[in-house]
Amino acid sequence: MRHITFISTIHKEIGKCNAEELCKIIEELSPEVIFLEAIDETYSVYEKYLFKTYGAYHQKLEISAIQKYSHKTSFYYVPVCENGLSDTFRKKINIVCRNRELQKLIDNFNYKAAENGFLFLNSSECIELQEEMRALESQILNNSELEKTVNVDIDAYENPMIRNIYSYSNNNNFSSAIFMCGAAHRKSIIKKIEKSKTEEKVNLTWTVFEN
Repeated sequence: MRHITFISTIHKEIGKCNAEELCKIIEELSPEVIFLEAIDETYSVYEKYLFKTYGAYHQKLEISAIQKYSHKTSFYYVPVCENGLSDTFRKKINIVCRNRELQKLIDNFNYKAAENGFLFLNSSECIELQEEMRALESQILNNSELEKTVNVDIDAYENPMIRNIYSYSNNNNFSSAIFMCGAAHRKSIIKKIEKSKTEEKVNLTWTVFEN
């Protein structure tokens, strides 16, 4: 039976959300396979060379954590994104982040992440705060074409991750794996995981890592 634990993360270190703490979680789960919200180019051949030769850790928090985990055991690293986030998404961020109320919400979110670490990122409170931010973003964008396009783009960004996990699982044997993805996607990914259980035919079970 193939089993995957879904873990919400952030991509840069903030306080207790750091590579050492994430590595501890990974070690406890002892995955044979690590699926990551990343494209192939995120962890390049050259960056792998720098780590193996000079011990240079990656700037992306999750990759730094799995590099630390690699000192303990071997595993398969599988980036599951097909494309990066769209230019439209970046345009949206540039617009909404000018709003002071949203900046306050982001600062509060980052404070809680720094203080409480991955237990916060994998909690219902995290989802609630993300939903509050999304609601304010929607209010700022006022149902514009940009907002509609971004929502479609995000769905197109997330769907291949689940699809590629199932594709890998269908073609490879393993007992335990983890899937790490940014906390902003937590609610949506959990829904997609639940949906996949009825649609996919691979013998695969899921656990959502929670506080």
